[in-house]
Amino acid sequence: MNKKLNLRSSRFAVLWLLLLFVGVVQGQESASKPQGKNQLQTVSDRQLAETNARLVTEFDVNGLRVLVKRRAGSQSVVAGLFLRGGSRNITATNAGIEPLMLDVATEASQKFPRETLRRELARMGTTISSGSNYDYSVLSMGTTRRNFDRSWEIFTDVALRPTFAPEDFERIKNRTLIGLQSEADTPDSYLQVLQARVAYAGHPYLNEPEGTVESVRNLKPEDLRRYHSQMMQTSRLLLVVVGDLDAATVRERLAASFGRLPRGEYRPEPPPQLAFAAQTVDITARPIPTNYVQGIFAAPSLNNPDIYPMRIASSILQSRVFTEVRLRRNLSYAPDAFLRSQGANVGGIYVTAVDANQAIKVMLGEIYRMQNERIDQDDITAQVQQYLTTYYMGQETNAAQAAELALYELVGGGWRNSLDYIARLRAASPADVQRVARQYMRNLRFVVIGDPARIDKNIFTNQTIE
Repeated sequence: MNKKLNLRSSRFAVLWLLLLFVGVVQGQESASKPQGKNQLQTVSDRQLAETNARLVTEFDVNGLRVLVKRRAGSQSVVAGLFLRGGSRNITATNAGIEPLMLDVATEASQKFPRETLRRELARMGTTISSGSNYDYSVLSMGTTRRNFDRSWEIFTDVALRPTFAPEDFERIKNRTLIGLQSEADTPDSYLQVLQARVAYAGHPYLNEPEGTVESVRNLKPEDLRRYHSQMMQTSRLLLVVVGDLDAATVRERLAASFGRLPRGEYRPEPPPQLAFAAQTVDITARPIPTNYVQGIFAAPSLNNPDIYPMRIASSILQSRVFTEVRLRRNLSYAPDAFLRSQGANVGGIYVTAVDANQAIKVMLGEIYRMQNERIDQDDITAQVQQYLTTYYMGQETNAAQAAELALYELVGGGWRNSLDYIARLRAASPADVQRVARQYMRNLRFVVIGDPARIDKNIFTNQTIE
């Protein structure tokens, strides 16, 4: 599991979260009709979903929600302790406290001082790491089945009894500050900072989980201890375990560890959805030869049925802008279209180009085509097949499966919605894809880093939908 879940990457290649997207199965046609190819695929998808559902056991321990997926024969075990809330847990003053707390916690615990902890983890090949995003954070562990018992002992002590030693705190804090200070030096990273300020104004996501230089600089060890005490309540937590373990084994260990935490009164609520009323463009002047551009639109959340045709629409758009901007016109090396997986979701387009005006004009033209020209069923079928390949390759690891269960349990309407995504994709029609393109791919909020004199704002704000 990666150390960070930082959402500032324009391509959103997030963390150990290989965000593989899956949903709810469509009904079959009448049994009296001959079974065509599509119906047979639907039946196969349903059977696979039912098989995977039987592998997951869900239960509650003193308010702690637990998901255990057994993968018989797997030689590794992955566990993730997820903290609900993300940006909604923090303010502009203490932003950055949650990832800093988890990062420092992994350095040492009461039973396992730093050198002992490092020696034990190295001996077993066990990893304990953390990450944060707008919706939740995670303290994660990866180990072998053989070393699970000892690794679990360390993992629970790190989670429940971190020392927050002053020397560990100062070292990790300084490392965090260096990372935050360097963001403005890299156009791609700074583009995401600027985009967040524009897109999330007035929204809880404006509180960046990683924090700012100012907010992190003011944090002290006692702040982390106080925040840790507040967060270690079972109502705020989700535990996901994937590996060759039975649920009874996990439940037994929880009784002596996380199950003893206070329940608290936290009630998770979805973040307010985003809505952009008009097209905008904000330009930050930089004396660089290439302009960096990103524009985002409000998109359906994971528990919205529109997410399925929207995935297809975004994928088709990505293919088209790559063909038109890079291959045919050679305007940019890496134009992109993307769709994220947040509680308050967004999609968008991204490009670096000397002639940003021409590149954006072409990209908006491709959006217009999707909204107004017929989309072939063959294009949709090809995208679904691509997702199948990505899905099965991604599902090879326990970390990916744990991440997917957690993602849907926390922001996608429940873990069962992660099981049937391919079937829902197959059910999307050309009309569905065109409808969501018209409904969501509009009122883009652009941010640009480059030369203001070379940017024609009228091109960026001249999107039309007939």
